[in-house]
Amino acid sequence: MANFPQGFLWGGATAANQCEGGYNEGGKGLGVPDIMTGGTVSEPRHITDGILEGRHYPSHEAVDMYHHYLDDIKLFGEMGFKCYRMSINWSRIFPQGDETEPNQAGIEFYRRVFEACREQGIEPMVTLSHYELPYGLSKNYGGWKNPKLIDFFLNYSRTVMTEYKGLVKYWLTFNEINCLLMGGFGGVMGGGMVPEGRDDVAMTFGACDWDDPQARFDALHNQFLASAKCVVMAHEIDPENKVGCMIAGNATYPRTCNPSDVLKAQRQQREKNFYCGDVQVRGAYPTWAPALWKREGVTVEVSDKDAATLKAGTVDFYSFSYYMSSTASSEPAPTEGGNVFGGAGNPYLEKSDWGWAIDPEGLKYYLEEVYDRYQIPLMIVENGLGAVDEVEPDGSIHDPYRIDYLRRHIQQMDEAIADGVDLMGYTMWGCIDLVSASTGEMKKRYGFIYVDKDNDGNGTLERSRKDSFYWYKRVIESNGADLS
Repeated sequence: MANFPQGFLWGGATAANQCEGGYNEGGKGLGVPDIMTGGTVSEPRHITDGILEGRHYPSHEAVDMYHHYLDDIKLFGEMGFKCYRMSINWSRIFPQGDETEPNQAGIEFYRRVFEACREQGIEPMVTLSHYELPYGLSKNYGGWKNPKLIDFFLNYSRTVMTEYKGLVKYWLTFNEINCLLMGGFGGVMGGGMVPEGRDDVAMTFGACDWDDPQARFDALHNQFLASAKCVVMAHEIDPENKVGCMIAGNATYPRTCNPSDVLKAQRQQREKNFYCGDVQVRGAYPTWAPALWKREGVTVEVSDKDAATLKAGTVDFYSFSYYMSSTASSEPAPTEGGNVFGGAGNPYLEKSDWGWAIDPEGLKYYLEEVYDRYQIPLMIVENGLGAVDEVEPDGSIHDPYRIDYLRRHIQQMDEAIADGVDLMGYTMWGCIDLVSASTGEMKKRYGFIYVDKDNDGNGTLERSRKDSFYWYKRVIESNGADLS
């Protein structure tokens, strides 16, 4: 007997910049992802100063949900989705980000999307900022290191929350907000802070010569303030609104039972997962934050006014992504190539084709650690397997590896609920094939729905149901009881 509660929010998740396309249609302005080229598992994406001729920018068309959303949402409805986590592309509403009046074509587009969800009985969960900062705010203001972006974000959030009152009640402020703790990718995607004075720069995960730790911590503080003010505003606009944070979850283990490894794992767990969680759930920086700032060589000024703002705007639920775990070692150890957070490898775990550690039990561990700490409803809003899918001559797509991955993770969710964790939902990442955020590939597929498109942008965009499509339909129909 499964332990999933009635009303559990089964569904899937996407991000506009990875699936929507239509980058220059309907009055949309450029977003930061629109200046990022495609890459592969071995070749990095590049950040360019504007759009360069002859380069492939996968977000420009992505899988063209801008024109296919009705059919795609019907497919989600066919699977029985209770919830569809998606994002609004900020630059479709405010093309440069700093306008006072919205782009009406963008407003109407998302209204049609939400109405289509309602027709299918699907509850939208909307991420306000999912690595989609308008390029104008990056180019003209330097991204989130500039506190002026707080008011721009609130104007945007107020606009969409007012426009879609009654159509959307679940909101997330910033996607994987803790990625700003990571150099390179974190500063660009999380903070919209693109390298200045460079025409073409390779994307990196971690330290790089153009990273600015002080700017990242300033940006994160500004996002904390923006999120807190947004929570208060959301409740004023509609008391039915529920607003969550969104954390890139990463379970961290000591590599050995050496006390030095245990202490290092504890520190990494706190910094990766609880630094941002504490601010957004508890309304204050953790007591060990100054030690982190000192170690990073940064200064974070928290005024009395800031402290009051953070305390007043705590979130209603804690959502997170979970793809992998890592280990911490006080001694030199082989690093995990696919681990975007870094960390030593784990010899007990298998790896995906992209080198990501597969650790279903780590999900249960993470759920119970987080729930013990915060005691508010949790939701897994990203979890999935990026893999190479092959289309058979008859058009079928057999993906038992994806089914096995999801089955094992859902089993651990069930066990966590049995242990008392208040888990409100699960939206599998990339419910339809989309552009990978880390590599810009189409080859790295996550979806239940196959999209005919390759890494170079070629293909018919035709949609096809994979075996996992029918499997997940049964999972939802049985409320998690049938995982066969």
